[in-house]
Amino acid sequence: MTTPLLRSLLATALLGSASLPAAEPHDVVIYGGTAAAVTAAVQAKKMGKSVIIVSPDKHLGGLTSGGLGWTDSGNKTVIGGLAREFYHRLWQHYQKPESWPHQNKAAYGNKGQGTHALDDDQQCAWVFEPSVAERHLDAWIAELEIPVVREARLDRAHGVEKDAARITAITTLDGTRYPGRIFLDATYEGDLMAAAGIDYHVGRESIATYGEEWNGVQTGVLHHKHHFETDISPYIVPGDPSSGVLPRISTEAPGEYGSSDDRVQAYCFRMCLTNVPENRVAIEKPEGYDPKQYELLVRVFDSGWRAFFHKFDLIPNGKTDTNNHGPFSFDNIGFNYDYPDASYERRAEIIREHETYQKGLLYFVATDPRIPAEIQAEMKTWGLPKDEFTDNGHWSHQLYIREARRMVGHFIMTENELRKKKPTPDSVGMGSYAIDSHNTERYIKPDGFVQNEGDIGVSTRGPYPIAYGALVPRAEQCTNLLVPVACSASHIAYGSIRMEPVFMILGQSAATAASLALDAEIAVQDVPYDALKKRLLEDGQVLTFQDPDSAQLEGIVVDDIAASFTGDWPESRSTRPFYGVGYAHDNKDRSTEKTATFTTDLPADGRYEVRLAYSAAGSRASNVTVRVEHAQGTETVTVDQRKPGSHDGIACDLGTFDFKKDQPARVTLTNEGANGYVTADAVQWIPVK
Repeated sequence: MTTPLLRSLLATALLGSASLPAAEPHDVVIYGGTAAAVTAAVQAKKMGKSVIIVSPDKHLGGLTSGGLGWTDSGNKTVIGGLAREFYHRLWQHYQKPESWPHQNKAAYGNKGQGTHALDDDQQCAWVFEPSVAERHLDAWIAELEIPVVREARLDRAHGVEKDAARITAITTLDGTRYPGRIFLDATYEGDLMAAAGIDYHVGRESIATYGEEWNGVQTGVLHHKHHFETDISPYIVPGDPSSGVLPRISTEAPGEYGSSDDRVQAYCFRMCLTNVPENRVAIEKPEGYDPKQYELLVRVFDSGWRAFFHKFDLIPNGKTDTNNHGPFSFDNIGFNYDYPDASYERRAEIIREHETYQKGLLYFVATDPRIPAEIQAEMKTWGLPKDEFTDNGHWSHQLYIREARRMVGHFIMTENELRKKKPTPDSVGMGSYAIDSHNTERYIKPDGFVQNEGDIGVSTRGPYPIAYGALVPRAEQCTNLLVPVACSASHIAYGSIRMEPVFMILGQSAATAASLALDAEIAVQDVPYDALKKRLLEDGQVLTFQDPDSAQLEGIVVDDIAASFTGDWPESRSTRPFYGVGYAHDNKDRSTEKTATFTTDLPADGRYEVRLAYSAAGSRASNVTVRVEHAQGTETVTVDQRKPGSHDGIACDLGTFDFKKDQPARVTLTNEGANGYVTADAVQWIPVK
């Protein structure tokens, strides 16, 4: 029987009414409307907890339903749990003929990132339309009868009540109070976390702060295709500084390489466009349009650049997820620095400015006579989809907040954990996307030409675990708050973590920890990791990764993507054979000792044959020092990596040794004294019967 209260809750979930008639206490109160908020709520409900989503947004899903349909997903095999269930639901949707009103499914190119967009092998849709994502998120919430309060913004000045280190309630600007036992901040901005008095950081740390290589100001670092590849003058009259500087170019010095600053990488709307005539709304001149804002783009085209449509990535039904690409594109560089800590009113101004900038850029390219004819003709075929964002003029309701506040929590994820230079404790999920930061500033170089700064694309050397400690504050600051989105990470580490599938994974894991903490009546920092790990694995989360090739090998195998490194070990695939997706090498750099360490916990006491896999070649070192740590001590072995290994031409025998299951088994390579390249691919421990 449906009670009046239940009908009210369902109406709130489905229709987004302003607030509940009475804000009763809940076990878990989730503040935020992102996809992470949804998976957190679903998990909490499945674990028998009363839960409510208090969303500052009208729509659920954040970027997942806001235009980012070309999922930045990295290695899909580490996407598990509720995140994978969501992408499976989307795959099921696209199996239906009625889901293709504007395009024949067979005509869709099915291109994705690393796998097919609609992946029949994994039965997941990694690429999808914004409206489809939102519809399925709303349906998921409705299925479980989870109440959602929409357009309910936290009173950031006075809206967090605390009893010592525990939050007892939050209050929104309309005066509604939401008491709870545990709280989750699932916003991109980290508003609840900040209002609760938790330490956080905005901007880039220096490379010295955490001993990283890619943090801080990145002058002189030119990755991808998002920089000026030719000399272009920043001045109104080219070459004449006295004439003034073109719009959207900073006159401030960028700072020294590797230094810290408070600048934030660029935001943009992930625009959903279409070239299907019957579903297309023409792009009109926006209010406040100023063609002078795009003068620099004309000079980029004049230099010969023509890659304007490179990131019009195709999603189903003749639509796109359009992202930034090139030296002057849809990223609004330098116009978001104050967004993270800004008032709601100031944030609205920044969002409007971004919308005007991007709509104006589209209109400029479609109409200005100086645009190359072939570019302009193509642009005129594109418009906004009639069936997307129907209550917002067909424009996305979510600006891409790539980075705002980041908690300084119990554990701080850094580049060193992502790149396996340091171990990560207590995995609650995995990321795998490259370390990715968009440009942060556009400045004038000492030679008088314009350049962008801040764009980074660095490999993580395969999937990496994310620590539970990165989701929780330090205990002295709060004991009943988890932060799965604005989590504890350095700027450059967050550049990889900040992907929508990862946020969904962390949302589920945070809710699992919250439920266990409630059951045991303990602080979130005190949740026993063994119990948390057990439940996460039962619910399909992926906490560790083994390369499929290595998984087929005999015994216990640790691939180089799971090894720990000191010093820089670039990855390579240039010399075959090797196991997995590649191997690491020391770049023949002897300026400092570099080590590669492979560690595992063996399942039982006994004798094990130990093998080392490496990429053999004539340029390799013939005297690589390898240390094997075993039950009786440490054995040092010298390996000639110029000769192929006796096993598959890849692996050589290091010897047979006794090991104890309660002592880590460890093999370490060093490049000290090596007379060529040192390579590291994998280590095997094979039980001797």
